[in-house]
Amino acid sequence: MFTDPVKNLRLLGLKEDMIVADLGAGTGFYSIPAAQIVKEGKVYAIEVQKDFLQTISRKSHEAKLSNLECIWGNVEKIGGTKIGDGVVDAVIISNVFCQIEDRENFLKEAKRILKQNGKVLLIEMEENSVMLAQSHNICVSKTKLRELFEKEGFVYDKDIDTGDHHYGIIFRK
Repeated sequence: MFTDPVKNLRLLGLKEDMIVADLGAGTGFYSIPAAQIVKEGKVYAIEVQKDFLQTISRKSHEAKLSNLECIWGNVEKIGGTKIGDGVVDAVIISNVFCQIEDRENFLKEAKRILKQNGKVLLIEMEENSVMLAQSHNICVSKTKLRELFEKEGFVYDKDIDTGDHHYGIIFRK
């Protein structure tokens, strides 16, 4: 029922020495596999809920990952990720955008931390997904998301196949 994070990260083109930020990392569904792929790089798992960060930290320790850093931060504020300007090669945004209230600032923060030509992996649930039946009103269509990203200066790269209940888009800065 869920999308495959390893497959999606490979489609993003992660390499061993990249620096990655997972915005709204949740319990580490993408952070952990990203850290396993970028063995010589670094993954920043940014999350506002401290209990989720504890879960990621525990999973990271169990997997013997030394390249994953948990950051308690607000992805809806400029500077809220606590990452410097132009530091990361890739940003992961998975099943988070529909929960974001200040979408403009969120996109500005993602753009700020990305290196020039850095990539964004965007994964969201399809509007008609049974998994979102109760919260359909907050779902964002693929077309609308693409418009929002392009308005903020991101360049559409490609759609990726993320399974039956999600859509995936890769953007570049």
